[in-house]
Amino acid sequence: MLRIAFLRFHMLKLCFFICLMCWVKSGEEKKCPGFTGLNIGNALTGTNLEVQLLLYTRENPDCSEKLNERNVTASEYLSTSKKIILVVHGFRPTGSIPVWLDDIKTLLLTAEDINLIIVDWNRGATTLNYNTAVENTRKVAKILKNYVDQMLADGASLDFVHVIGVSLGAHVAGFLGKKYNGKLGRITGLDPAGPLFSQEPPEGRLYHTDAQFIDVIHTDIDALGFRKPLGTIDFYPNGGMDQPGCPKTVFSGFQYFKCDHQRSVLLFLSSLKSGCNITAYPCDSYLDYKRGKCVDCKAFQPMPCPVLGYYADRWKELLIQNSLPTKAYFDTSDHDPFCTYSYLLDIITWNKSIRRGFIRVKITDYAGRTVESEMDSEAATFQQYRRVKILTGFYQDFDKISRISLTFSTKTVIGPKYKLRILQMRLKSLNNPERLLNMNIKNGVLVLPMQHAEKQRIKCNWR
Repeated sequence: MLRIAFLRFHMLKLCFFICLMCWVKSGEEKKCPGFTGLNIGNALTGTNLEVQLLLYTRENPDCSEKLNERNVTASEYLSTSKKIILVVHGFRPTGSIPVWLDDIKTLLLTAEDINLIIVDWNRGATTLNYNTAVENTRKVAKILKNYVDQMLADGASLDFVHVIGVSLGAHVAGFLGKKYNGKLGRITGLDPAGPLFSQEPPEGRLYHTDAQFIDVIHTDIDALGFRKPLGTIDFYPNGGMDQPGCPKTVFSGFQYFKCDHQRSVLLFLSSLKSGCNITAYPCDSYLDYKRGKCVDCKAFQPMPCPVLGYYADRWKELLIQNSLPTKAYFDTSDHDPFCTYSYLLDIITWNKSIRRGFIRVKITDYAGRTVESEMDSEAATFQQYRRVKILTGFYQDFDKISRISLTFSTKTVIGPKYKLRILQMRLKSLNNPERLLNMNIKNGVLVLPMQHAEKQRIKCNWR
């Protein structure tokens, strides 16, 4: 009897030990590899280049799988039959984890069933010596090619490889694309870095032949970003500099230096949300866009003008027919999702003397809600019986407009005040082109056509 009890005791100990080992092993398996978090101390001493690829899919959206550099296809979650998106960050002078990392992961996996790979080269990008990080971009591209080659050998297609590069990461994407002779499916450059790249020839930076389709968002061309076109289509929000809502003086601290540059990422993320689509207008210059010269989208029919961000490749076939890069302009609001609702104001005046100044527009709906134009238009010159086009925009849109108020100003503190006498005015929504308001002056009051406002009069104020 004693012997049986002894054996039972040892069996219980053995079972307990086995269960404990299984629990420990299970805990180890659930440990999720993470993006390398460093700090300013690491930046001061410098870091040696190390690259890890963290895979997320809809099967493992919250716990990444680190891909094996020597055997990528041993991955549990990688499916080479699906699209592969690689996200490559840029220079990290403080070593911190990119603040947008979780958002881009969540939004991309929500938008499409893909292999999402975060390329972590924080060890190599974290340094106060920018030149060192620049030198590492080519090395990162070489390492990435090894991973991609293994995926291709396991059945992946270059047509379905999309590299999203931020700042220096955009040039990493370009170097990778060159290694495949431009056969990568797509590269998205988010404000590609300008310093040390602006004077480089095409082989030393991102170039529009590095992939089948390249879309680029420029938001800081006067400082950290690249000014010239680099892709199949290059988007220049707010002209490519001085983004709304960003600090204007150095007294705002670190945000002053990175806000414009980082806006490219936030705009790309906004395209993955359901708030609105940001429409861009191909044009030779931002000034021509502001003067209303480039708001006709007939060249893209039956499609509308291109939209910014993730879905820009829907215009791929139309855009690649143009051998030269396409530049596209638009304005944004100062907060997420950054949408504006643009209108083209077409005015004929009848002042005998020439007038030059600025027009602000207010629109009011039938519920009495009023919004004022937010876009800063260029000064316009008004001559008798000459048509003038002005691009204006609002942070909010109305389906039915009951009143339009115009304010004319020369913005001069001293001197006489002038009136701008309007003979005819047309207001066209660019977001909803079918909505067109033609207005004529009758007894000093603007009148809408019957089909638009049921004989509702629209008042116009000018001073």
